[in-house]
Amino acid sequence: MSYLPLIKTVLLGSACATLLNACSIRPSTIPGFPESEDSAPARRLDPNAIADATPKHEPRSRRGNPRSYVVRGKRYHTLQSSKDYSERGIASWYGTKFHGRTTSSGEPYDMYAMTAAHKSLPLPTYVKVTNLRNGQTAIVKVNDRGPFHENRIIDLSYAAATKLGILGKGTGLVEVQAIEPGKPTQPFRSAAQASAPVVPTKADVEPGLFIQVGAFSSRQNANQLRRKLTQSLGEKVRIQEIGTQGQTIFRVQVGPLASVEQVDNLSLNLPKLGIVETHIIID
Repeated sequence: MSYLPLIKTVLLGSACATLLNACSIRPSTIPGFPESEDSAPARRLDPNAIADATPKHEPRSRRGNPRSYVVRGKRYHTLQSSKDYSERGIASWYGTKFHGRTTSSGEPYDMYAMTAAHKSLPLPTYVKVTNLRNGQTAIVKVNDRGPFHENRIIDLSYAAATKLGILGKGTGLVEVQAIEPGKPTQPFRSAAQASAPVVPTKADVEPGLFIQVGAFSSRQNANQLRRKLTQSLGEKVRIQEIGTQGQTIFRVQVGPLASVEQVDNLSLNLPKLGIVETHIIID
């Protein structure tokens, strides 16, 4: 998952940083792509015995925080700060194939350590990851870049995936919150919940999984897209009405969907319908 060590020559790396403020990552060496072959080690861990990473103040990685970088023609931008970062989405994990390799921050990847990869958070950043299906939590250090699968927001180490209980399925529905060392994390609140009272979530309630395919200021436009997708996909499509900054936004979302696999399959078909910008919604 490391990218800077993979640049063919020092000269190319220098030119990339100087002229483009970015570097390209060689996809064949990165987990998170469908063709990547990865696995769990023979040595299994007891999830109840895995300790969280301990958040602490650390200097920014000099090599892991370019303003932007490119993977398969897509440019990713690094956040200047992790302050107030909170997001829900799909997590994956990586293991033996990358054990011992240099991460984007320069540290060796240790699948038995509590670490993770993220596309945009500054390196390093400590985050709290919550499995929304079972309520299990883990604190990990983000020290790598990825995953570069379109529908994933974080790639967990083998140890972290074991602690969260997503090892067997390969993916999990998670909430990721940046941690400022010495300060408590705040409960996640989606845009729809921003003006509603805080209600504790229950770990035994299956979260809803949706693909957001558009957002409109006009309900009529939202209705037109919903009708089109209902006929073309044969899936349920909802319109979520959100009030933000004095405006009403109508978000069109396909779902609820039964599995991450269904999300991935639908995502392959949506561009054929002219929809290329999508977001995973979990609520």
